[in-house]
Parts: sequence; C-alpha cells; structure tokens
Amino acid sequence: MKKIAIQGIKGAFHEIAALKYFGSDIETVNCVQFKTIFELVQQGRVDYGIVAVENTIAGSILSNYLLLKNSKVKISGEISLHITQNLMALPGVGLHQIKEVYSHPIAIQQSSEFFNDYPQFKLIEWSDTASSAQKIAEEKLMNAAAIASEYAAELYGLEIIAPHIETNKRNYTRFVIIERCAHDVPENNTASLCFELTHQPGSLVDVLSVFKQEGLNLTKIQSLPILGRPYEYSFYVDVEWTDHKKYDKALNTILKIVSNLSVLGEYKHDENFNRE
Repeated sequence: MKKIAIQGIKGAFHEIAALKYFGSDIETVNCVQFKTIFELVQQGRVDYGIVAVENTIAGSILSNYLLLKNSKVKISGEISLHITQNLMALPGVGLHQIKEVYSHPIAIQQSSEFFNDYPQFKLIEWSDTASSAQKIAEEKLMNAAAIASEYAAELYGLEIIAPHIETNKRNYTRFVIIERCAHDVPENNTASLCFELTHQPGSLVDVLSVFKQEGLNLTKIQSLPILGRPYEYSFYVDVEWTDHKKYDKALNTILKIVSNLSVLGEYKHDENFNRE
C-alpha cells in the first residue's frame, strides 16, 4: 500500500486528489504544512507527496514553487481537480440559523459572491476546508457552518445547505506528485524547469525563442524574486513536447543563455484537463 503525504486532514481536497490519482488502495499521511510533505518525501518516510501549485482563480501558490526549487525531490506527475465549494452544517440546521462560517481563506475567497447576500455571517479563516467541517461535527456547533467538499460532508456527517457556492464554476486546482528520485518514463511529455537570467536585454525572449524553434509548448511561466538579491528573479516554466529529442536539444541550447538551470521534474501531463 502506497503512503502518500497530503496537506490537511481526511476529506481535504489534497486527499481527494490523491485518491483520484493513485486509487483507493493508499494510506494518507496528514500534514499541517506543505514543508512537512517535502521533508517526509525527501527522508523516504512516504512513497509520494501531493502538493497544490496553482488554482485557476487564486493563481500560483508561490511558496510551494520555492519548496520545489530548494528541495531534492522531483515532480513525477500532475493532476487537476475541479473544485466545488459547499456550505454545510449539522443535520437539521438551516441557513437562517447560521452566524459563523469556518473554512480555509482561499475557499472563503472563492465563495465571496455568495456571502455578499449574507452580510450577517461572520467568516472565520481555518487551517483547511476538511478540518472546518470536522470542527462543526465534533463540537456540534448549531449556529455555525463550514465550506468544504461533498466528500468532507459525507465523512463528518454534515448536511449541505447550499451546494456549489463557488463564484467561478471553472474552478480548478493543479496538484503535482513528488517523489525522491526521477524516473525516465517513455510516456513523459512535460517538464517543469527553473532558471535564472542575467540583466541582458532580450535574454528571456531568447529562451522562449528556443522553445518555439524546437516546437515546445510553453504552458506556464512564473517569476519569483531571488531572496537576498534585489530585483533579480527565478523563472519557473512548464513545457510540453511531442519529440523528446527536440526537448533535449532545447535544454542544451538554453544552458548557454541561463544560469542555475534545474529540472524540477519530467512527467506525463494530465490529459483530463484542457489548458485552453
């Protein structure tokens, strides 16, 4: 049975993503912080970790990109999960009884339009969506509700009193799978790279031109400041290829342009998610 480190507790979106990717025959190890996931994977105490890196509404989770860069783990897969937020309470409790709503701050943000109609609700940020549902259930809070998944409602015996309250219905979170060692799998067609550039005019354009010339599809680009080096940045990019030889050629070419190039992982992209 595979051991998978996740952020949050049972019923969290990270567990749902792990079950979708690996199947039901897994043991999840619950972590409060993302940093702990990386440590457990690096130490070999779990087989894999699963980490959210971006959301179609909230954007990139920048701290996790830094962890990917600074750790020795490798990305070996990805999965995108359609996120639906639901307001839930103890059985028999109605909307008119609610005074407080608990959830992760991103879940609250993603449901902001719904709460515009309920200014009387006190919105309370919590560690994650599933633990907010657990709190309502265990403490039997009659005047409180949680925002969480349908799975969490089922696990903790709550009733959904307002389904699908997320503002944007095309709400997806992308997760990456991490493990200790890289594996060269023939089906791999995506790479996550990190590099730095000197302050030379057109240096980023030169890199992107190499990708274009070799027929690589750039699916993400993200910059982050380099700590301790004002106004200098690391660039994180995801590229897809149909010809591995052209990908290898592109890497060799950009090595002459960039510095500190790191291959964060090579893997097969999630075919069930349309990036367009």
